[in-house]
Amino acid sequence: MCEPITALIALIRENNGINDKARLAKIVADTFGLTRDRSVYYRAEYAIRFSSSSSRNFGNTVLSLSNLHKYDDRPFIVCLVTPAQNFCLIANTTFLRKISHSSQELRENNIQGSFNGSDIMREFEGIENCGENIARLFEIHAGIGFDDNLPRLVEATNNISPSGIKFGVDDAACGSILSAPSRAIRFVASQDASTLKSELDAKVDLPPFSRTVWLPWPPVQKIVV
Repeated sequence: MCEPITALIALIRENNGINDKARLAKIVADTFGLTRDRSVYYRAEYAIRFSSSSSRNFGNTVLSLSNLHKYDDRPFIVCLVTPAQNFCLIANTTFLRKISHSSQELRENNIQGSFNGSDIMREFEGIENCGENIARLFEIHAGIGFDDNLPRLVEATNNISPSGIKFGVDDAACGSILSAPSRAIRFVASQDASTLKSELDAKVDLPPFSRTVWLPWPPVQKIVV
C-alpha cells in the first residue's frame, strides 16, 4: 500500500471508538493537510468521505456520481464511523453495483444520481473491500476508469425494478421510525446541517436584502423574508 494511504488507514484505526465523524474528519484533515470540497476531503493521492452508522451495514447516500467523477482518478475512500470501529472502503466506480438515488434519467451523456453505502461492493474478484486492500483494488480500477464503468452503471441502474414485497415494520424498524424526530433535531443543530445550508443557499439566488429564517422543530420551516 502506498505510504499516504497506509498513514491514513493507521490514523483512522487509532481513532476507533471516536463515534463522531465530524471530529474524525477534522483530525484526518488537519493531520494530512486535506482540502475540503463540501463533504469530500482530498489530496493528490486520495479522496475521502466520512459517513456514520450504527453498524457496518449502511444505506446512507454517499455522493453524487458527478462528484465522484472528479475524484475517480485516485482512490476514493469511504470511512464509515460506527460506535466501536471505523471501516474504510474503496468506492471508485469499478466497485459500485449501481446508482440508486435520483438516478432515473442516468445516461452515458447525462451523468446524474447518487450512490448509497449499500451500492458499494464488499468484495471484488475475491478481494475483500477493506483498508488493507485499497491500493490493490485501485490498481484494478485504474485499468478500467470512469468512462468504461459508466455504461455498466447505466445498464445496472436502468434495470432496477420494484420487488413487489410489502415492507414489514418490526420492533427495530418501529423504534427507528419513532426516534426520527429526535435525530432530526440533533441534525439541525449539527455542523453538518450548517454546512448543508450554506451549500444550498449558495445554489439559490435570493432577492436583494433577503435573509433565511429557520424555525425550530416541529416543524422545521424555511422562510425567506
